[in-house]
Amino acid sequence: MFCPRLSKSLWLAALLPSLAFAALTEEEMFFKGVSEVNNGDLTFLTEAPATPIHHHQNQITLSPESLVTGWAKLEQCHRHLDPVPDMQIVYNRDRIRNIAITQSENIGRSWVHENSVQMTQVARNALICITAETQALAPDGNNLYTLSNGPYMRRFLDGYYPMQVSMRVRWDIPEFRFVDINPEVQTGFELTREANEIAFDATFEGELRTRIRFSTTPE
Repeated sequence: MFCPRLSKSLWLAALLPSLAFAALTEEEMFFKGVSEVNNGDLTFLTEAPATPIHHHQNQITLSPESLVTGWAKLEQCHRHLDPVPDMQIVYNRDRIRNIAITQSENIGRSWVHENSVQMTQVARNALICITAETQALAPDGNNLYTLSNGPYMRRFLDGYYPMQVSMRVRWDIPEFRFVDINPEVQTGFELTREANEIAFDATFEGELRTRIRFSTTPE
């Protein structure tokens, strides 16, 4: 796990299929009492925080080739980034390719360097969006396939702070169907389903790991 340097620079690490986030403004640290700080236990929030929080959005599109290679199209956005002089999103070198920045707001400069997205002069309410290909799907035997992600987190020092993660998975694969998801659906972790897509939205503190299973066996 990559931890932020406690300096004027902030490092935002992201590993696909594992993703990790680290960021918190000094103002937020000042106003959040020590007794309120989450120590890493996953807690889904029944009410969204009053102020906007880091929102990480993903859309993964699976094709018939994904069942063979594991590669899928990724569209990803990070909203409400914390204001810092420098930030980077670093992806697992072996599981990402063809990264391209599609949108950047309230960021002085952003560019792709190898398996990372680099940013400078990140202002309040910054937004960065990318497209890429990610090796996200793995066979699980008996015509089952698993899409695993996480841990998602927003961490500063030893505390974990609220964040929102949204994931939409689409496919155009005959007989491909959703089986189940872990964690189970509950308040703060919502799931929606349509014929060829599923989506979850989670608002939480701590570390979130998700596992979505699919099958190519007809019901």
